[in-house]
Amino acid sequence: MTAIKHALQRDIFTPNDERLLSIVNVCKAGKKKKNCFLCATVTTERPVQVKMVKVKKSDKGDFYKRQIAWALRDLAVVDAKDAIKENPEFDLHFEKIYKWVASSTAEKNAFISCIWKLNQRYLRKKIDFVNVSSQLLEESVPSGENQSVTGGDEEVVDVYQELNAREEQDIEIMMEGCECAISNAEAFAERLSRELQVLDGANIQSIMASEKQVNILMKLLDEALKEVDQIELKLSSYEEMLQSVKEQMDQISESNHLIHLSNTNNVKLLSEIEFLVNHMDLAKGHIKALQEGDLSSSRGIEACTNAADALLQCMNVALRPGHDMLQAVKQQQQRFSDLREQFARRLASHLNNVFVQQGHDQSSTLAQHSVELALPNHHPFHRDLLRYAKLMEWLKNTDYGKYEGLTKNYMDYLSRLYEREIKDFFEVAKIKMTGTTKESKKFATLPRKESAVKQETESLHGSSGKLTGSTSSLNKLSIQSSGNRRSQSSSLLDMGNMSASDLDVADRTKFDKIFEQVLSELEPLCLAEQDFISKFFKLQQHQSMPGTMTEAEDLDGGTLSRQHNAGVPPPVSSEKDMIRQMMIKIFRCIEPELNNLIALGDKIDSFNSLYMLVKMSHHVWTAQNVDPASFLSTTLGNVLVTVKRNFDKCISNQIRQMEEVKISKKSKVGILPFVAEFEEFAGLAESIFKNAERRGDLDKAYTKLIRGVFVNVEKVANESQKTPRDVVMMENFHHIFATLSRLKISCLEAEKKEAKQKYTDHLQSYVIYSLGQPLEKLNHFFEGVEARVAQGIREEEVSYQLAFNKQELRKVIKEYPGKEVKKGLDNLYKKVDKHLCEEENLLQVVWHSMQDEFIRQYKHFEGLIARCYPGSGVTMEFTIQDILDYCSSIAQSH
Repeated sequence: MTAIKHALQRDIFTPNDERLLSIVNVCKAGKKKKNCFLCATVTTERPVQVKMVKVKKSDKGDFYKRQIAWALRDLAVVDAKDAIKENPEFDLHFEKIYKWVASSTAEKNAFISCIWKLNQRYLRKKIDFVNVSSQLLEESVPSGENQSVTGGDEEVVDVYQELNAREEQDIEIMMEGCECAISNAEAFAERLSRELQVLDGANIQSIMASEKQVNILMKLLDEALKEVDQIELKLSSYEEMLQSVKEQMDQISESNHLIHLSNTNNVKLLSEIEFLVNHMDLAKGHIKALQEGDLSSSRGIEACTNAADALLQCMNVALRPGHDMLQAVKQQQQRFSDLREQFARRLASHLNNVFVQQGHDQSSTLAQHSVELALPNHHPFHRDLLRYAKLMEWLKNTDYGKYEGLTKNYMDYLSRLYEREIKDFFEVAKIKMTGTTKESKKFATLPRKESAVKQETESLHGSSGKLTGSTSSLNKLSIQSSGNRRSQSSSLLDMGNMSASDLDVADRTKFDKIFEQVLSELEPLCLAEQDFISKFFKLQQHQSMPGTMTEAEDLDGGTLSRQHNAGVPPPVSSEKDMIRQMMIKIFRCIEPELNNLIALGDKIDSFNSLYMLVKMSHHVWTAQNVDPASFLSTTLGNVLVTVKRNFDKCISNQIRQMEEVKISKKSKVGILPFVAEFEEFAGLAESIFKNAERRGDLDKAYTKLIRGVFVNVEKVANESQKTPRDVVMMENFHHIFATLSRLKISCLEAEKKEAKQKYTDHLQSYVIYSLGQPLEKLNHFFEGVEARVAQGIREEEVSYQLAFNKQELRKVIKEYPGKEVKKGLDNLYKKVDKHLCEEENLLQVVWHSMQDEFIRQYKHFEGLIARCYPGSGVTMEFTIQDILDYCSSIAQSH
């Protein structure tokens, strides 16, 4: 290793003015064993630069070459892997981590020791040494004035001490005075030695000459010591005198401190007393208002409110440490608690009386609303109660148990009041819908007493507001309702010549107005009550907050939430749910009453579900825009589900009725009933759903209905015996096409085109089938001619066939003179007239199509004669003009 080190120093580092200090033979960890050397070097010039150089043997010869160099200041960490066990591996952390494996642990330790020394001397300990034995570093600590850096072969590097400017100047002057300083170093050194000896002798003589002066100095020092002793004695006497003065001053200072401490304590005590008096003293006027204040007048309520706020401030004052230990404070707090309890009981009792009185007052006004479709106005009641809103907030913050009791009592009283009002309101709506009372007065054809009407409506609706009537009573009502409409229809026909369909439209319009009025009355009632509950009970309804109540109350009793049993106010996150729970209990009869009203409307006329779906959808949309989670939005949403279900049921019933249609075998079919009903439904739906929010539901229903109409028209056409299938298909699809064209329903554009195509196809089919009969033999003859041509016989050679020669052609043509053709066409016109129905008025359309088809056949026959019988001179007995005259005269004669 020494020989390699000298070789590297000579060949690589000396030319670069560098000195090699340590070397280690390494290879990269985990790869093929390609050995190289890591060298620690320093430059010989100032300032010194310390480097670590990687040297590798050249592949082309035995010489070494410098591969890469790192500055030692860029080295961050030296990781020896294991400080206890011998391990040749180590890592050097430059800008990236280099992993090495040394040829021996001794070389690795010597190299790391050299790096540590260089770090101590030149880098001021900037490098971190990890997993390196402390013993190795301790052995490497330099000692003495001359520090050294040891390499792998224990070579000592002398510590270099730089000369200062004066030393350099002196050396230069000395060397200038000696000419042989450069050429003969030994002579120069000998001269310096002689001069050094001369200087040493001069120093010794100088020391010997100064002995007398030393003796004089010693005497002066003894005299100075005696003076110091005298001064110390004087200082001791002065200190004794000052000690007595100090004791007196200490006594005075202690007395002043006690006086200052007493004054400070008195100021603090006064401050505490003033704090308690200012914050825990309730005015006599407030106490009187809490004990005897008038809760029925506005001035009394205001005085009680101010007194309650003052009491709450006194009770909620933040006492300082130790205040709660004072007897006076305890007595005052107890007094405040008694006042709070007394006023809370008085306030709760008064508000309960107000609730009860309001229930009685409101009940007295129900009679005047019994004949009108309007709900009583609760605004005066809300206005009177809102005067107590601040007191309710005070009660909520101070005594939640009584606040909760008031909330429950309010819900109990108001739920019974609203139940009576809403049930009476819905009874009036049902009477107006069925028209039993007013219609019986208007039309004498239905004598019926109000008691019977009331008994019938009671059979429909039980005490709970649900449908409890038997099926027979419902059927009875349906029969009577239909009887009402029939008798009313006959009376109206007598009075104003109105049709039954006009009466149905009038009934539906009346139902629509009544249903809209019901919803319009309920919506402001619920919104006003919800707004009042929020303001009166101080509940936040418009703040969207996550979370719900822990466990909602049973609507028939109990607390609003079981987590509030201890009288603690609920968290803000549950107040919105409390409003909803209160609204549910107060208006628990609205949803069943609405469902009963919807069931009645659907029983009267299934088409009423269209009106209800549009109206209910609009009100749900309006309510959700105000508050999607409100009671009104939720309730109307639930009822909308029922309405949508009835609407779907109405569509399903119509489809089922299509499938159950039976036609007469003895009369012609004409326009099928369900086709006419679809026209009625579509016209009604388009007028109802104009600009409606739920247009998509109607489009889906249209698709289902039109598919059912198409399928069942074809089914009836296949089953028809009296009327040809093509006529049934042609007339009904023409009617469907006309209906869709008139109504312009965008979602049924494809079905409209399909209906037109079916109408056209079956019209053409019927015309072709019917025209085959007037010239039957002629048709058969030319069909045979076309068959021979199709078999491969040339057209001009057909006349040589025995069955199709010229004589046979003339014989067939003579059987159809103009008179016979006109007679056949006249019979055909009569037959078509029997097949077609009058309401669709397609006779002239069909007859014109037959005329065109007959002319087309005539031209076809003339062409076959010209091609297959050229030069024969055979022609038809009648011309195209004759056909036009025949058809025109037949149409005019009928």
